[in-house]
Formats: sequence, C-alpha cells, structure tokens
Amino acid sequence: MQRAKNKRRRKRFFERNGGLLLKQEVAGNEGLVDKTRIFTSSELEKATDYFNENRIIGRGGQGTVYKGMLTDGRIVAVKKPKAVDGSQLEQFINEVVILSQVNHRNVVKLLGCCLETKVPLLVSEFIPNGTLYEHIHDQTGEVVISWNMRLQIATEVAEALSYLHSATSIPIYHRDIKSTNILLDDKYTAKISDFGASRFVSIGQTHLTPLVQGTFGYLDLEYFQSNQFTEKSDVYSFGVVLLELLTRERPVSQTRFGGNKSLVTHFVWKEQTNDERSSLRVGRGRGTLPEAGPLREDQLGPKGHISLALYPEEHGDVKKERTSSKQWEEGGPATSSTTEGGRAMNQEQGVGVMIKTLIAHFGKRKSGRGEI
Repeated sequence: MQRAKNKRRRKRFFERNGGLLLKQEVAGNEGLVDKTRIFTSSELEKATDYFNENRIIGRGGQGTVYKGMLTDGRIVAVKKPKAVDGSQLEQFINEVVILSQVNHRNVVKLLGCCLETKVPLLVSEFIPNGTLYEHIHDQTGEVVISWNMRLQIATEVAEALSYLHSATSIPIYHRDIKSTNILLDDKYTAKISDFGASRFVSIGQTHLTPLVQGTFGYLDLEYFQSNQFTEKSDVYSFGVVLLELLTRERPVSQTRFGGNKSLVTHFVWKEQTNDERSSLRVGRGRGTLPEAGPLREDQLGPKGHISLALYPEEHGDVKKERTSSKQWEEGGPATSSTTEGGRAMNQEQGVGVMIKTLIAHFGKRKSGRGEI
C-alpha cells in the first residue's frame, strides 16, 4: 500500500516537474541531445546522505548545492532549488537540454537529473576548487592565483565561449557569464557553469528577450537598451571577467568607484577624463603580479600581444580573443620582455597595455546614456 502510494507521488512529481516537457524537448532536438540519465530520488538521497547539511558546498538565493557520491564511486554535485514556479521550471528544463548536448573540457558536464522529488534536481560533475570569484576576490590572503593561472583561466573561458557560439550544432548564448559562474577544478582548469538562462539561437540570428536577464556589472549596455542579445553580449561579459582577473576589483562596488559604481564605467571614465590619478594598478598589492605604472599613448596596441577588448566591430566573437590569448602566452608578459618597434616592453607595461586596450574598447561599446 505504502509502496504504491510513494510510486504515485513520484509519478505526480515527475509530471509536475516537467518530465513530459523534457521528453518533448529531447524528442524535438533529436541528434542534438545526448542521453541524459534520470536519477531516482532514492539514489540521490543515498548519495547525499539524505541531503545532510554537512554535504552542502554552496548556497544562494536560488537554492543549495550538495556534494554526493554515487554507487559507482563518482563524486557529483547535486543542485536543489528552493522552490520552482513555472518560469523556473522552464529554466531547469532548458539547462538540462542545453548541457546534454555540450561536450567541452571547459564546460561543467551534466550527468543527469531527478524529477520525482518535490523540486527537480540537477546532477553534474563535482568541481572541487570553488568559483573564480572566490579566488580573485579573496580577502584573507590565503588564496594565491598567479598571473600564469589567470592567463590560463582567461584562455580556457574564451575557448569555451568560442565552442558554445560556433562549434555546437546550434549556437548557444550563455547570457550570464560572470566570475561566480566559472568554477575551478583541482588543477585550476576553468569550467563554465549555470546554463539556466542560456538559449539555443539559429546561426546568424539574435535573441530578442522580453526582459533583460543577467547580472549588473556584467551586462552589455547595448543589450540592456535593446533587449537584443547576441554573441557579442557574452563576449562583453567575458571582458568584465578579464578586468576582474587583471585588477582583482569587483565588477560593482558602492565604495571603490565613487558614483560610477561599476568597474567598467570607472575605468572608462578615468580614461576619458585623462585623470592623472588614474594610474592603472594590477592586483591591489596582492603580491602575485607587479603593479603597472601610468602608460603613455605610444605604448598602446603592441602587435602579437593580447587583444581581449570588447570592440564589437573588431571582435564579433571569441575566436580572436582566444587566438590573441595564445599569442600573449607565447611571447607576452610571462617572459621578461618583448619588443615592439624596437622598444622593449616588460611585464608591467604588457599588462598595462592589456588593461588600457580593454578600456579603450569598452569606451567604444558605451553609449551616451545609462551605466554599464
């Protein structure tokens, strides 16, 4: 009797949590979607010790993430939302469908989901080193993230975005690229996560959204004004992450940037006003990267160095960012010096050039109103 009752309840939850919708999505995307495992509730209860608080590895406004171990010994992350309404359920199904067809070393791998619980659960590979945000904004001094590590992370995120935009069967726009959605594994390999807001988009098309989605400080202003999301909007958000990696400043601050509030606006404003006090500093004295002093105009744009700027006319996608990252890695600031036009450039100048190029192109991306 009790077993039959539990079976009916699980079936009811499965239908309510979009099991039928997921089946329709999978059927409609045949050839795109790899087989996704549907876990039972008992499997995930055992894996997480019945969602024991000691297994919690992340908690936020949307829900909780638990560390679990499957019967085959694999360590997994189980994402449990606080509650799911109609729109959130659509996001959940959307994330399952998108991640099921993604296969890239720099994108978190989806293992499956569970729909027979009160709220649907997402099961993915476990990434042990937390978020990029935690590492670059650590205030304790215990976390050391070197310049080479930051360069590696930037390159890997660029490669993942390039894959999503151009190498999948149908292009995917992430729509919420930020440092908290970039996870680091035990070797500090970057993994893009959280595809709830992502969308498949036909090649050459844009995505018109009724409401602007994303995170303040990372939002492309053109998208904010037009509601039209393109791959360039993802690239813009990636540029904000680059500024975080370079400066270790948060993208938004109520105290650091005065009335500007955002890191991008602050840097663009400093550049446009030619403020002599706006010497570009890297790392805020964390000891992992030399500080870059004021730069002269003749130091802009050295060939063969990184050009990770978000100048939409020149950087329509991430391929150029990825290529120039590799050029930078091969001959840039990781070495003692490079030569441009017979002039030696040390690591400080090279990093400064990278930042100043970003500023110049962010300025091009800005319009005359609003704030980035």
